[in-house]
Amino acid sequence: MSASLTAKGLHTYYGKSHILHGVSLEVAEGKITALLGRNGAGKTTTLRSLMGLTPPREGRVTIFGADTTGWPPYRIAASGVGYVPEGRRIFANLSVDENLKVPREEKGPWTAERIYSLFPRLAERKENRGRQLSGGEQEMLSIGRALLLNPKLLILDEPSQGLAPLIVREVFAIVSKMRDEGISVLLVEQNARMSLEIADFAYVLDDGAIVHSGPASELAADEARVQALAGASAEEWTMG
Repeated sequence: MSASLTAKGLHTYYGKSHILHGVSLEVAEGKITALLGRNGAGKTTTLRSLMGLTPPREGRVTIFGADTTGWPPYRIAASGVGYVPEGRRIFANLSVDENLKVPREEKGPWTAERIYSLFPRLAERKENRGRQLSGGEQEMLSIGRALLLNPKLLILDEPSQGLAPLIVREVFAIVSKMRDEGISVLLVEQNARMSLEIADFAYVLDDGAIVHSGPASELAADEARVQALAGASAEEWTMG
């Protein structure tokens, strides 16, 4: 199976701080790949390295067969990558409708109308400003905005952060739907249990290095390892 994205031997620094230590991973075409790890493991830095926001000092990134190492973020996005950063980053003073008009619509199946049918709650709140939306609605808007680029690869950074459990399930159902649409997904999450429920393949990052990789179902079956990995979510995992 061909890969939508491949990273090999990424070493990334913030100033003199060496954050990523030779990270290598692959996102299979049309599959959901989860990148899991505790807080501070280097998950967001990995995504920033892949998107060219914090370019790695060493290593290579290949997206859809093109060597994108050193490309600026806008060029990586234009190649068919939708990126939903941590913290949602929507425009607080713009309405939902205006937020959806910010990205340049690329040709493809995803239009503003289709976003509204996927997220009926956004359709109801079309005229509301970004700051008036709940956390879950902001996450939906953030995902919807990325989909308007009609990406072949969607990169999500902690989509469940700060959301109520019911909304988390809704967001994860939408991520699953992306795979049904043929979109490859790289999902960074602290909610290990729910990520492993929907992912095909999983990597575990610890202290800037990949310490585990394999089918998500195999990792999900290893309860002790998931509890160790989940940290704060361990209690939720046992209750489930």
